[in-house]
Amino acid sequence: LFLLLLQLCAPRTSPQPHRCPTGCICTSDLLSCSRQMLQRVPQALPPTTTTLDLSHNALTQLQDRWLAALPHLEALHISHNQIRDLSPRAFHNASFLRHLDMSSNHLQAVKRHYFEALVSLEELLLYNNRITRVDENAFARLSDLRKVYLSWNNLTAFPFHAVQGLGIYNLRTLDLSSNNLSSVPVEVLAALPENIGNGLYLHNNPIRCSCPLYLMLQRWNQRGFSSVKDFSEEHTCKVSDNVPRSLIKFLKHSHMFENCSASAEDEHLSHLEVMVGQPILLTCNTSNTSLLHTATTYMWITPHHEPIKHPGNSNRSLEVYRNGSLRIAVAKPWLSGVYVGLTMNSPYNFSRMCEVNMTVLYPKAAGETFSTGLTTLLGCIVSLVLVIFYLYLTPCRCLDCCKKPAPLSPPQECSAQSSILSTTPPATEGPNRKASANKHVVFLEPIRETQNGKIRLALGEDFPDPKHPKVLQLKSDSESISSVFSDTPIVS
Repeated sequence: LFLLLLQLCAPRTSPQPHRCPTGCICTSDLLSCSRQMLQRVPQALPPTTTTLDLSHNALTQLQDRWLAALPHLEALHISHNQIRDLSPRAFHNASFLRHLDMSSNHLQAVKRHYFEALVSLEELLLYNNRITRVDENAFARLSDLRKVYLSWNNLTAFPFHAVQGLGIYNLRTLDLSSNNLSSVPVEVLAALPENIGNGLYLHNNPIRCSCPLYLMLQRWNQRGFSSVKDFSEEHTCKVSDNVPRSLIKFLKHSHMFENCSASAEDEHLSHLEVMVGQPILLTCNTSNTSLLHTATTYMWITPHHEPIKHPGNSNRSLEVYRNGSLRIAVAKPWLSGVYVGLTMNSPYNFSRMCEVNMTVLYPKAAGETFSTGLTTLLGCIVSLVLVIFYLYLTPCRCLDCCKKPAPLSPPQECSAQSSILSTTPPATEGPNRKASANKHVVFLEPIRETQNGKIRLALGEDFPDPKHPKVLQLKSDSESISSVFSDTPIVS
């Protein structure tokens, strides 16, 4: 009892908390040691870390099993360092790592032992290194790998046939752009599933020009593959090995490949038109009986590059039967496109059965008698007639306005003479009265008459100087009278 009392009364010591490395930033699950000019990884790392950032430092190597202290690590950023090689066990004890960024380092190759322990890896960023070679089995054990970025390196070749071992139906992006690839196996690439072709980036490489390469990329472009459609200006091929920099944009200048015949895949592409709302059953006529055995499974690739295996998708709108048929419950417009049927004898052995280009149409209206072109033409004619009617046949707004005024004898003077001034009534009136020959006048003798509601005045000999103050005063009075009574007829 005495010992028990001592234990109960003794002060309890709490475990020492894990300290944050000097110069780093630590949160509950994030450890950032970026831009600290570190030449080696800090020793004490908090075990609760799920994201570790060691980018923009001076690391040159990683020790074996250095991630053993981080059992929950999911994302690792080691970009912008000086790592040239990796030890065989550098990434052991990191089975939960899903994102690895080793871009902008000095790696020379991707060897088999580099990443084989990262069985949960989904994204691998290796762009902007100095990689000249990728081992054939470098990604063989990474069945969950979805995105691989190898652009801006010095690759002259790539083991494309090894892509089939990458869990091919999970892989979405393989970026090999901006390298030194001189040739690619078109037959191997053309046989890859649609989801890989949509994310296989080959632009900005000096690949040798050929008809098979052009037809394959043209076909991918017509199907809307992002890898070709978004970078059509940067897809180049090399005309001759003897002429340096003889690169052409062969998707832009397609007239140079007019003599290339259609590919065999396009000739066997079947077309199907269905009405919206109907159920559809897509089947492949497989004459190769060697493919049909008990171990054979089937898969369809949708126009959205999604793989559909037996029994189907989650909501059962697309179902794959055991005989290889694909059933679409309800045809909808966004389901239009090319469906590719595949047979698989093993996860690494598949072949293409058939391709079906399905187009979903809307039913035409029952009373539709005019085509769209005819309706447009008729609308243009009606609009033109209405415009002409408005311009030339507009009716009068009021009856008084439509009455024509009594004809007035037009004066012969139609120039500035009809607007200059005199308030002195004329002694005699006459439309054709002319100036006398023995008088020095500026305009006609004073004549008083109305035209369009304005008073016509003339200057006589009493004002010999047109710049006389009285002349200017009379001119001002006349203009004011004319402006006030411009719309009211004046009766003399």
